[in-house]
Amino acid sequence: MNTIITEEFLRRIPKTDIHLHLDGSLRLPTLIELARQQRVKLPSTTTDGLCRLVFKERYADLTEYLRGFAYTCAVMRDPESLERIACELAEDNLAEGVRYIEVRFAPQLHAHEKLTSEQVLRAVSRGLERAQRAHNRSAAVRRGEDVPFHFGIIVCALRFFTPAMSAYYQQLFHVMSYAPAKQVFATASTELARAAVSLVRDQGLPIVGFDLAGAEAGFPADDHRGAFQYCHSHFLKKTIHAGEAYGPESIFRAITDCYANRIGHGTWLFAHTMIKDPSITNREGYCNQLAEYIASQRITLEVCLTSNTQTHPQMRHLPSHPLRQMLDHDLSISLCTDNRLVSHTTLTNELLQAVRQSKMTQRALRNVALAGFKGSFFPGTYREKRHFVRQVIDCYDAVS
Repeated sequence: MNTIITEEFLRRIPKTDIHLHLDGSLRLPTLIELARQQRVKLPSTTTDGLCRLVFKERYADLTEYLRGFAYTCAVMRDPESLERIACELAEDNLAEGVRYIEVRFAPQLHAHEKLTSEQVLRAVSRGLERAQRAHNRSAAVRRGEDVPFHFGIIVCALRFFTPAMSAYYQQLFHVMSYAPAKQVFATASTELARAAVSLVRDQGLPIVGFDLAGAEAGFPADDHRGAFQYCHSHFLKKTIHAGEAYGPESIFRAITDCYANRIGHGTWLFAHTMIKDPSITNREGYCNQLAEYIASQRITLEVCLTSNTQTHPQMRHLPSHPLRQMLDHDLSISLCTDNRLVSHTTLTNELLQAVRQSKMTQRALRNVALAGFKGSFFPGTYREKRHFVRQVIDCYDAVS
């Protein structure tokens, strides 16, 4: 391939986004409109004002980064809004050549006395299906000039939450008022895991994976081992936010204790100075062995460049990101947006940054672009997934 890697080329190639938070990826005009309808008070009622005050290109720290979710979640409390937000998210991805997405969110965060977690999931699925039908009926797809669009839903359990975060969490804390907090967190995870497995098995909802998100320090993944064991025993795939705000040990625990098939972020995989276990004396060796294991098992890393530079003070500039080191270790890497709104980014932008900062070759770009399809939790049979990946490869090579 001799094609110069331009932004236009990156927009045209088929892409995936397999680490994509629904509540961090709303359209700003939609947020403003829904807030007005639902009488949710925003710091500003203009897109420019919200970009200046809340959804910035640079944040002081993780706390400021997370501030915007209070406003997005506040308007995601009825089926119609959830369906619209999901449909628009799929449309935005389709517009820039993304042909497979896995949308993740915590349904328990949006549930209340008039809306169950199941109803939340159904509304999001309907919205994604609307966009899927419109694209897959297009003349280009029918003629074989474009690949069809597919999606999956990943349900997120939270390492930590408070009663104020949703009516569901408030009720759970009330019922378990005498239990330690970490037992409450684990119970919510297990209940979500059981619901997800049931909805896939009995009702065919396109839930393809189970995730654990939230603060890593002080809230280890193995506290939620029961939920992940349940998913593992019922063939529901697992991805875990790990190595985003904690060291390599968090990634190790996600894989060994919770059977993670993929890792969300994995940013500090090689950060041997962040290892806290005193029994690990050869820290660099530990990181290298962990990286070798991840590479050999083809455990895909969901890398979110912009998000990482916004939430880590020690990584304000992209050259500080270990992407180049990940590529040099032949890791399976899929570039993702994390939060399109909160991070002010698109999948095309993430790829463009990677190409420029890591001096990525055309061959490496092809590998990274296809890794998301190959590492996806595709909502179909393995044979159907192979056929879809073959379609994607043919389309990619035709563009090139």
